[in-house]
Amino acid sequence: MDLNTDIRYVKGVGDVMKSRFHRLGIDTVEALLYYFPRDYEDWSAPIPITDAVPGETCCVRGTVISRPVQVPTRTALVVKAMISDGRGLMQLVYFGNKYIVRQLPEGETFLFYGKVTADEYSGERQMLSPRMMRAGAGERLHPIYRQTEGLTSKKIEQTVEYALSALRGSFAETLPEYLLRKHGLMGLEEALRSIHLPRDRAEIARARDRLVFEELLDLQLAMMLLKTRGRGETALRLERDRTAEFLAKLPFTLTGAQRRCIDEAMADLRCGSPMNRLVQGDVGSGKTAVAAALIYSAVKAGWQCAMMAPTELLAQQHYETMTKLFGEEIPTGLVTGSTPKAKRRLLTAALADGSLPFAVGTHALLSEDVQFANLGLVVTDEQHRFGVRQRTALAAKGATPHTLVMSATPIPRTLGLIIYGDLDVSIIDELPAGRKPVETYAVTTDYHDRIYKYIKKFLDAGRQAYVVCPLVEESEESDLIPAEDYYEYLRDEVFDGYRVGLLHGKMKPKDKAAVMEDFVSGRTQLLVSTVVIEVGIDVPNATVMVIENAERFGLSQLHQLRGRIGRGAHASVCILISDAGNDEALQRLRLLTKTNDGFVVAQEDLKMRGPGDFLGARQHGLPELRIANIVTDTKQVYAAREQAQNILLADPDLSLPEHRSLAEAMRRMYAQFAGAGIN
Repeated sequence: MDLNTDIRYVKGVGDVMKSRFHRLGIDTVEALLYYFPRDYEDWSAPIPITDAVPGETCCVRGTVISRPVQVPTRTALVVKAMISDGRGLMQLVYFGNKYIVRQLPEGETFLFYGKVTADEYSGERQMLSPRMMRAGAGERLHPIYRQTEGLTSKKIEQTVEYALSALRGSFAETLPEYLLRKHGLMGLEEALRSIHLPRDRAEIARARDRLVFEELLDLQLAMMLLKTRGRGETALRLERDRTAEFLAKLPFTLTGAQRRCIDEAMADLRCGSPMNRLVQGDVGSGKTAVAAALIYSAVKAGWQCAMMAPTELLAQQHYETMTKLFGEEIPTGLVTGSTPKAKRRLLTAALADGSLPFAVGTHALLSEDVQFANLGLVVTDEQHRFGVRQRTALAAKGATPHTLVMSATPIPRTLGLIIYGDLDVSIIDELPAGRKPVETYAVTTDYHDRIYKYIKKFLDAGRQAYVVCPLVEESEESDLIPAEDYYEYLRDEVFDGYRVGLLHGKMKPKDKAAVMEDFVSGRTQLLVSTVVIEVGIDVPNATVMVIENAERFGLSQLHQLRGRIGRGAHASVCILISDAGNDEALQRLRLLTKTNDGFVVAQEDLKMRGPGDFLGARQHGLPELRIANIVTDTKQVYAAREQAQNILLADPDLSLPEHRSLAEAMRRMYAQFAGAGIN
């Protein structure tokens, strides 16, 4: 047996159990050993039965003093047995387990692990369906694995134990010896054995240190190598920076942070190697103006540019913004899924022959019929909405174009080092002059009538407002407020005499565009919407936002929604409505009432939801972390990053003998990247 052995050939697995392991992503022995426990149960020190406290979970040792008997009930099979440790008695109660009678012979001693209860009549201690194993074999920490139907955590533990025993002494070390010494790390075989079959908590911690460090080191090395890959390539070199010329045409002054970001990106455009830069800034910080400055200089140099947005609404908004900024000086086309065929043919022909220098669009820009004559700069907005595959697919339409990605979703620094490790990062950390922070309040539905009166005051003063709902239409499975029904209620009952509109993702693109045009122009005073307005909608006159069922949204999403207001000179207010009773939901909402800083919000969101939920469907395309946790392993992230930098300074292509295992890890990781569209 070796690490590449098919899981079916491990003792006790076979064809039937193999399919169950596959459901957990385990197809080889290596995948099994890197399927780490999610927690541990402490069976190492059983307590006396007399010390077992009802309501607490514990491990006890007891001898079966009465043969298990079936107790007839109307609804289920119940089996009861009595155990003793010589000082105290405890009753075991099993439901629906007819085999337990044979598994608990009278006179045998076992360990039992479970929650202690008290019989409601006699008050005697009980354990309901405890896990069990023979005494003398299991007095240690036992791993708890995520399981699936027909495959228990105990079975996974047994399979891991057999595999480790069969492979004893045959593990090849995957980290250089000097790194093990420098960081005081376990060897690989010891770490894998200790993480699955630990003797104590200290051993788990040491094993985890080793495995976390290696996982983060491999990922940091891979991302750094991806970044340096392009350094040897040549790209169009910008000979002249026309930023000053462009800024002179603007009706507003850029912030110092915007100017700094432009300067950093301009340096990239002028160096002759392809730029890969992220511009990250909070909602309303002015990322679009930064992109426009770069596009202006690029087009004036004779390059073509493309800007991709995740939704038609946002693409339309960018198109309108860019045409206002550039006028007739830079012809701009809009390419989306709803572009009429005849118009699309004209646009694609103009892009192909180079007569159209700039295109704004959605995923439609990735279509085969969209080709460029001289694509020099690619901009993607709301980067977290796109996979890396889509970013690179658009860039592939040019030779080696420069790439600028923008995100208004603040990413905590440790997470940013992971998911944007292949990008240079520029941060816009100040808002345009005159912007006022949005006041945010969290209230219950009891405040609805007062809120409606409050909104009317703003509407009567000439302002506009949003009401956001989590659902489009009513659902039998949910009691959430649906946008369509709520819109009709508000239009007909509450805001009769006011101009109320409805916007949601199920509408046809042309209908969405018409609704937004009415709102932007001021013809609509109150817009009832779903999260379709989360990104890119810029209506400075909208100063009030009410979010219904606010507990159903993540912190970062609520912050993004809130960012649709506070975009003008008027004071703005966001009201979060929720009747949620759980503390976590209330804690999230309270945080938003205390800060407008998107990075603070993002860090808390990451802590509460974890990186998987924070990132959504892992659209960034990176391998999933198997043991590292970027929320709690911050020190390891930085340590691994520093070590990766040192390794590549000394050995840029990992060709030294001591780095052979790291080079192999990179080969395997690049295979994963290629599958995710990362080049």
